[in-house]
Amino acid sequence: MKKVLSVLLAAALMLSSAAAVAEGGRFNFFDFFNEQNVTITKSEYDSLQRFKKLAEVYEQVARYYYEDPDEDLMMEGAMWGMLQALGDPYTFYYSPDDWQKNLEDDEGRYAGVGIQMLGNYQTNVVTISRVFNNTPAERAGLHKGDILVRVDDLTVTAETMSDAADLMRGKEAETVEIEVERRGEKLVFTVGREEIHVNWIESTMLDDQVGLIALYEFSGDCEVQLTNALKKLREQGATSLIIDLRDNGGGWVDAARIIADLFLDGGVLFYAENRAGRRDNYYTRNGKDDIPLVFLVNGGSASASEILSGSLQDLGRACVVGTKTYGKGIMQRVIELDGVNDRADGMQVTYAQYFMPSGRKVHKVGITPDIICEMPEELVSEYFELGDMDDVQLKKAWETAVALRDGQIVLSPAEPYTEEDDDAEDDSDAAAFAPMPLFVSLPL
Repeated sequence: MKKVLSVLLAAALMLSSAAAVAEGGRFNFFDFFNEQNVTITKSEYDSLQRFKKLAEVYEQVARYYYEDPDEDLMMEGAMWGMLQALGDPYTFYYSPDDWQKNLEDDEGRYAGVGIQMLGNYQTNVVTISRVFNNTPAERAGLHKGDILVRVDDLTVTAETMSDAADLMRGKEAETVEIEVERRGEKLVFTVGREEIHVNWIESTMLDDQVGLIALYEFSGDCEVQLTNALKKLREQGATSLIIDLRDNGGGWVDAARIIADLFLDGGVLFYAENRAGRRDNYYTRNGKDDIPLVFLVNGGSASASEILSGSLQDLGRACVVGTKTYGKGIMQRVIELDGVNDRADGMQVTYAQYFMPSGRKVHKVGITPDIICEMPEELVSEYFELGDMDDVQLKKAWETAVALRDGQIVLSPAEPYTEEDDDAEDDSDAAAFAPMPLFVSLPL
């Protein structure tokens, strides 16, 4: 991307200083660097003209700015601005540092303390939402639900959580001081850093027949971990299954398709359409496990979580329990660019909207559960350990799994959606959709 933009800038600078002569609909530019003629088409010339203003700004900074400008930083800012101008919070540029962190997050391997933190931009509070298994944080005694107060000398808020993440990541064998608030008491921990291997799922038996899998993110080898967990639960006697997708903001779409493949025979799982209206179907294959299935969702369940739960709900394969999901019905491509100073950078761009097998729209609408179960107000801020039946929503999911197993609930596929259905959903739900999440989650 930087090379392309640099070429455009250079060409635009030529436009402002070199004469263009039309020759049969084509234009020649005098190349001052190698004294050769460069020939481009009329459409290419018109496209380059659009970058002339950008080149003029660059030229004036280079001429007048009171210090030597950082050209790499200027280029990065130009790319950020170009993508930000689209007005889509899911389309953005990855600097080389951000690109490296993104790769580490997806692989689930990095040097850190072993927690996931959740920042709430309404309250400005940052909470530990997960403590990864067998990590320095777990051994030091940090708990799920602890409120982060300070990391070394940095006061932790939703605005500073990215800086806090940088402090908690770093060289192995070094330590970081973390202060938390737990039930009104301030506690200080000295936590070492080591290579972290993220467990994308956790599983347990809720009783002697109902199994639970909590799937935290569609990243890394989550589909492999979930497949192994399902096999283990089956061996332990599970005759019905709950998959907890609460606060799972999504991830790789193909991971959702592979997981869905465990529970479906061959057919269309969902389909996507680009701006030209071209439709791409995403399929599953034969070989399903018939175990009665419940998905547990909430307002933090988005994207791939909505694909997985909504599609199986649509096909009459699973019962969905909880509250309406977030409503992110668009898909992104993550693209590696040419790099900056031999360091990879990248971008993410929204390229399509997806729909359930019936044609049901998800974007700005969400998935409405079959069984609505709100978390009581006094428990909204509670962080329950895996399998804790004081979790009201989990208890309702367990009751539903038992009822499915015993034949007290019978599922059926959804009717095909119509344009009238979409219009009704747009009128009732789109106004409530928040394009930027109120919560941001970071593993570290």
